[in-house]
Amino acid sequence: MSHAQYFMHLGANNRPFEYAAELTQNSINALFQQADKPYSGLAPAQLKAQLEAVDLSQTEPLIDVISTVNHLVAKNSILVQHPHTMAHLHTPPLIASVVAEHFIAALNQSMDSWDQAPAATYVEQIMVDWLCDTYKLGENADGVFTSGGTQSNLMGLLLARDWFANKYSKHNIQQDGLPEYGHKMRILCSDKSHFTVQKSAALMGLGERAVVTVGTNVQGQIDCNALQLTIDALKAQDLLPIAVVATAGTTDHGAIDDLQQVVTLASNEGLWSHIDGAYGGALMLSEKHKARLIGIESADSVSVDFHKLFYQTISCGALLIKDKNNFNSLLHHADYLNREGDELPNLVDKSIATTKRFDALKMFMTLKAVGAANLGLMYDDLLALTSQVADSVKHNAFFELCCQPLLSTVLFRLSEQGELSDEQFNQLHQTLRLQLLTSGDAVIAETKVDGKLFLKFTLLNPCLTINDFDSLFEKIESTAKQLLQIQETS
Repeated sequence: MSHAQYFMHLGANNRPFEYAAELTQNSINALFQQADKPYSGLAPAQLKAQLEAVDLSQTEPLIDVISTVNHLVAKNSILVQHPHTMAHLHTPPLIASVVAEHFIAALNQSMDSWDQAPAATYVEQIMVDWLCDTYKLGENADGVFTSGGTQSNLMGLLLARDWFANKYSKHNIQQDGLPEYGHKMRILCSDKSHFTVQKSAALMGLGERAVVTVGTNVQGQIDCNALQLTIDALKAQDLLPIAVVATAGTTDHGAIDDLQQVVTLASNEGLWSHIDGAYGGALMLSEKHKARLIGIESADSVSVDFHKLFYQTISCGALLIKDKNNFNSLLHHADYLNREGDELPNLVDKSIATTKRFDALKMFMTLKAVGAANLGLMYDDLLALTSQVADSVKHNAFFELCCQPLLSTVLFRLSEQGELSDEQFNQLHQTLRLQLLTSGDAVIAETKVDGKLFLKFTLLNPCLTINDFDSLFEKIESTAKQLLQIQETS
């Protein structure tokens, strides 16, 4: 039996692939042309049952499989291009990025060694150099592409832990494990920082309790005075602060901490400074707004996510570090990969992943096809639109705004609580969000601020205009009134 029919081939005999790719693209085009809602509205139990009914023990021609996937998966996916999709940090991808995925998938380069990815290795390093230059991290800076913010934050804090142990007692964690004072190590961040700070501490063997959170102001920015007092208190307890995490764009508020003050404070205290720029770090490309990131150039490590405001397909991120020598704590020689004495670049030397995708191509093609300046203008337009949306909330008597947005996140809730208790009022907002989702009318999010549940718009689509929000606010208001009426009569 020949297996050739299942693979792409060198030479001209690739019609099966061409036909399958054409059929897939036609299916996606038809879906986009016919879509009038961000989600099909199919109930979770129903969707689960239909997918579980697919018999994976029986094979079918690929054209039939494509049809099944189109009907069951594509048509029941969240359409990130729809103007009423704004629940999460989940962007519509640029065409250049989608096209790059075709190259990435077909070429299937493995980014761990040069002899598995010759051109790709150089492309990634070129993109890393561009990033280090863009963020002005200095001549000794370096970086590596990652799967996204979670991996980038883990790597940044892992390097911080190893750097501190070496500085504090010449202890080599890579070789000898955690030092005897490991239980005293502490990482500081705001109470609005991403949960991956705690997750990283757990994976690093320090435990989630090693993370000490510091209070924030009404807009979600870290209180730097409280940060200094917390560091002083930890040292007074004979504990060992090792790193401070600042956030350039919190998930809940879109808040950007005072990066310069946090990084300076960390430096003065002998701590590693890590900036989680997964959301707001893209502002570095905006001539109008990049001043809000002043201080990022002095950080020891920076997380950047390209599948957020750089509009890349998932997944795509990077970790940048100011001193490339700190990557040495990740270095491990394997004779079959990065042979000693081999002068060829092997990206596995600075990664916690071995096999890694050629995601750098997406940013490479984006810079050539779209350009950094155009990306920056997209952010300018997006932030201007966010202010307009916030003003619409303020001028709508049915809603109240949580706070003035700092990035592209708008938090709001119903303005009248009536006879409902705080718990019932929170539950009403949760039910409202779910009703909008399961009806397929809107994909929005929710979060809590000081015990109050707020609805959340995360504006990421630079193609939106203020007119796109008229019908959305009307739908939210009408659905809320229906739910209130049900509660009053029950």
